[in-house]
Amino acid sequence: MKLKGTMDPHQQAIAQLEQVACLLKDQYQDSKKFQAVIKQLKTPDRVIKGELKVTMDDGLIQKFKAFRSQHNNARGPYKGGIRFHPGVTEEEVMALSTWMTWKCAVTNIPYGGSKGGIIVDPKKLSEAELQRLSRAYAEFLADHIGPWVDVPAPDVNTTPQIMAWMVDAYEKYLKTNHQPIQANPLATFTGKPLGLGGSAGREEATGLGGFFILEKLVKKLGLNRKQDITIAIQGFGNVGYWFAHHADQAGYKVVAVSDSKGGVYVESGLDPAETLHCKQKKGQLKDCLCADGKCNLINGRMITNKELLELEVDILVPAALENVITLDNAAKIRAKAILELANGPTTPEADQILFDKGVTLVPDVLANAGGVTTSYFEWVQNLQGYYWTKEEVISKLQPLMEDAFAQMWQMKENKQVSGRMATYMTAVKRVVDTMILRGI
Repeated sequence: MKLKGTMDPHQQAIAQLEQVACLLKDQYQDSKKFQAVIKQLKTPDRVIKGELKVTMDDGLIQKFKAFRSQHNNARGPYKGGIRFHPGVTEEEVMALSTWMTWKCAVTNIPYGGSKGGIIVDPKKLSEAELQRLSRAYAEFLADHIGPWVDVPAPDVNTTPQIMAWMVDAYEKYLKTNHQPIQANPLATFTGKPLGLGGSAGREEATGLGGFFILEKLVKKLGLNRKQDITIAIQGFGNVGYWFAHHADQAGYKVVAVSDSKGGVYVESGLDPAETLHCKQKKGQLKDCLCADGKCNLINGRMITNKELLELEVDILVPAALENVITLDNAAKIRAKAILELANGPTTPEADQILFDKGVTLVPDVLANAGGVTTSYFEWVQNLQGYYWTKEEVISKLQPLMEDAFAQMWQMKENKQVSGRMATYMTAVKRVVDTMILRGI
């Protein structure tokens, strides 16, 4: 399928769905019914949008645009994160909610997809302003969420503390409006602090899930000596750090990491924990380079995010924002494999170039599904009022991630398609089949 030039994120998600539909259509005898379901999946079930009025510390009222896209709930309640970012758009949350539907289907957990966001730079807000904004968003969504309706979670620039404020505002909204409580309200939000119904292991779940995929991927690629396998990670936030941590602990060589200002490259490998400590202390990674023998980045060099993507490494891990591997730079990618921990980091045009080059790609909806899977565990624990240890959570997460990877790889080899198409074929088919069973 020939893809058009520049696309917004939702157009990108639709283009991917159309590609998958072409690969799946022969499996359905009733082609009209199949095409009708595919057409419906191109548009979210509902997009909720509005303006939040928040009183700032100076007493003035400021308005913030807010969104929630609920893509599909055929397989279970809508599920997806909330991001606070200046770049949030309606098209972005629509795309992310679509990808969430596939992500939940990939690991076969009983959710559909949703996503939300507010156009805001949270770094410019005081803690009190951030709390008021968070509570306003929860009240804005209160009639459209719930344990069996839509279950939000943290995403870019949102935290367990923000989830705690939101779930508290949601509970108070229910009581104030005399709405019947049919399930534990704590199950409405996941990614909460441990002291408020959160799950052990949630903080590192996305990075850890990606690490479980890495372990399976390198075996399929025939890379046997972990100490010789080089990894570059674009994005050194929560997800990128925990992936780097587990990879380093297992013996892999993490040679490059970056933040929004740029990155560092250390040929002999860097220590993720020491690097994070330095970044937290000095504010940005570039300030961690030194030549006095007192820090772990000695003999390293500063690189741009563009240079990091084009490093000659075994595994490239985009773990920041979307659309960083594009038509402009895909041909310059020298990694043997790409493991997407960010949402939508590769455009459809770049996908085709990478596939033609023989670069193995594990898509975001599989690679970073450890987060939503552990959110599902948190939801289950809230609903049953019984909580698991971190070891129990990890023991449940690992087989789900490994089984999803195995199904992707089998589909990839059987159909001779890319890793993304193989993953999407499994996920989309599950959703389509459920919708047909429901008579939708």
